[in-house]
Amino acid sequence: MVNPRLALLHPYPFERWRELTAGIRPPAHLAPISLGIGEPRHATPPFIEEALVKAMPALSSYPPTIGEPALREAIAGWVQRRYGVTLDPARQVLPVNGTREALFAFAQVVVDETKAGATVAFPNPFYQIYEGAALLAGARPHYVASDPARNFAADWDGVPADVWARTQLLYVCSPGNPTGAVMPLAEWKRLFELSDRHGFVIASDECYSEIYFRDEPPFGPPIGSLQAAKALGRDDFRNLVAFTSLSKRSSVPGLRSGFVAGDTHWIKPFLLYRTYHGSAMSGLVQRASIAAWNDEAHVVANRELYRAKFAAVTPMLAEVLDVRLPDAAFYLWAGVPAACGGDEIEYARGLLAQYNVAVLPGRLLAREVGGRPNPGTGRIRMALVATPAECREAAERIVAYTKDLTRKLTA
Repeated sequence: MVNPRLALLHPYPFERWRELTAGIRPPAHLAPISLGIGEPRHATPPFIEEALVKAMPALSSYPPTIGEPALREAIAGWVQRRYGVTLDPARQVLPVNGTREALFAFAQVVVDETKAGATVAFPNPFYQIYEGAALLAGARPHYVASDPARNFAADWDGVPADVWARTQLLYVCSPGNPTGAVMPLAEWKRLFELSDRHGFVIASDECYSEIYFRDEPPFGPPIGSLQAAKALGRDDFRNLVAFTSLSKRSSVPGLRSGFVAGDTHWIKPFLLYRTYHGSAMSGLVQRASIAAWNDEAHVVANRELYRAKFAAVTPMLAEVLDVRLPDAAFYLWAGVPAACGGDEIEYARGLLAQYNVAVLPGRLLAREVGGRPNPGTGRIRMALVATPAECREAAERIVAYTKDLTRKLTA
C-alpha cells in the first residue's frame, strides 16, 4: 500500500514537458540553450565556497534543527538591514533546507484535515509545491483567479466568502513566479484583513526578493511581508510566516539554504515538526550561509548581471511577443502571438525542434478551474538564468523562429 493521496498529485511541470518533447531531435549545429528551469547559473561567489570548505570540521557533529545561534543572528541582521524589521533570533527565525521543502512541510503543520472542507488557497498560475502540499496535507486546493490585465495579479475579492471561511493556509509569492509581479502594501493590507477575519495563516514565498530592476521608489526593492506587517502596525506578525532563500540571492541553489521567520505561534510547532522530520541544516551549510547573509556586495553584483540581461533581451523579444520587463524575479512571462497559432505548447515544441531553445509552456504552471480557461494558455515562461551571451543568442533565435512561424501561418 502507498499513501492514496499521492495519486492526486499532477505530474511536475518539467516531467510533463519531458513527455511532451519526447522524440524531438533539435538541430545538432545549434548549441542547446535552456530558459525553462528557474535554476540560477551565475558563478557561486568564491568566499561562500571558501566558508564551506573551512567548515569541514562541522561534519563530526549532529547539527541542531533550530540552527546555530550565529546563523539565526545573521539572518535576523539581514532582515533588519533589508526590511527595517527587528526579529528575535531565538524565537522568530528558523533555518530551513531551502524554501521548497519548507513551503511543502509547513502545510503539514498548519492544516487540520479533521475540519470539514479544509482548504489551502494560492494564486493561479502558481509554484507547484503549493498544490502538492495542500493535497498531501488532506486539504482541498483553491485556485485564486488572476487578472491578465493587471499582470496576472490575484483577484482576492473574487474568492467566495465560504471559501475564505474554510481556508486554513494561503500561499502567496511576491515577487511572483511566473509573472514577476510584486504585491504592493495595499494588497498586503487586504490579505491581513482577510486573515484576521477568517483566521487563516499566510505563507509568504519571497525567494526572488533580491532580483529587481530599479532602485528608485516606487519600483524597488520589493516590499516583504514582514515589512508590510510592520508598516501596518502588526509587529507580532500574527498568522504570518515569510520564506526566503539564498538560492537566487546568492547563486547557490545547491546549498539548499533558506529560512522562515514570523509569528512565534507557528515557528514553534514548525520547529517541533522539523525536529521529528530530521530537517536539520548541515553545519557546513550553516557556516557558508552565515557568510552569505552577512555580505551584500555579491548580491548587488548578481543583481546587475540580471539587469543587464533583461535590458538586452526584453526589447528584442518585445518585437515578436507580448512581453515587458517584470517588477522583479528572473522570468519573462510572454504571450505567444495569435499569428503563431496561440498554442504555447506547440510553439515551445517547435522552438525546441527547430532552434534548440527550451522554454516552459504556461499551461503547465496553472490549472483550468470552474469553467475559467487555464491562465497560462498562450503564454511561455522564460528564465534568464543562462549567461548573457546565451540569453542574447536565445532571444535572437526566438525572434527568428517567431517571424518564420508567422510567415508560414499567414501565407
